[in-house]
Amino acid sequence: MTSIANSAVLITGSNRGIGRALVEEALHRGARLVYAGAREPWAHPDPRVRPLTLDVTSAADIRAAAEAVEALDVLVNNAGIALYDDLSDRSVIERQLAVNFFGPYAVTQAFLPQLTRAGGAIVNNLSLNSLAPLPIIAGYSISKAAAFSLTQSLRALLAGQGVSVHAVLTGPVDTDMSRGLRVPKPSAASVAVGIWDGLERDEEDIFPDPMSSAMAPGWRNGAVKEFERQCVAMTAAVPAGS
Repeated sequence: MTSIANSAVLITGSNRGIGRALVEEALHRGARLVYAGAREPWAHPDPRVRPLTLDVTSAADIRAAAEAVEALDVLVNNAGIALYDDLSDRSVIERQLAVNFFGPYAVTQAFLPQLTRAGGAIVNNLSLNSLAPLPIIAGYSISKAAAFSLTQSLRALLAGQGVSVHAVLTGPVDTDMSRGLRVPKPSAASVAVGIWDGLERDEEDIFPDPMSSAMAPGWRNGAVKEFERQCVAMTAAVPAGS
């Protein structure tokens, strides 16, 4: 079980929306240090917050951040972008893949030594669109589906190293990213509570808001989740080096 109290936590995309709410809730739960990663570092009055220059598409930023953080218990890959598109422009898809898929991949690889030493946790903030696309943000949906598959693979591959990997499957949240979507949206603060609650309950897949939580029982007991478990079992049965 992961406890936020007395932990060192790193949150990417921490300067607004869910990321900023995660910072505040981690402080509320007694985090020892909160590394606030963002493309432009921002000041926080709490001395436990350590700003980090961290553009998740920049190899130099990621390398420098990993060198600056000696110990880490929880990594939250939260940084993301969502662009309206109809799949007609490849560059729009690639831009979202760069942030939403390759960003979490690169950041995770960079901080894996610290997380392995701590027996820590990786939390990837994804979307319900990992499971089914919203066609008006098709490229975003593709990138989040890829990031969900990455999360599931890392979960199996890192279990033997004592690192847990969690997927956050959010519905629409009241942030700048979903401003144009006219549906009921919970606050970022309430979603942050749901994310940390799910991590502290050791939930593999975290459904932190009313829309997503309605899907949780069917997902956890469904055929797709069961097939994920079967794939993990098959992986464990393959001899090392095969």
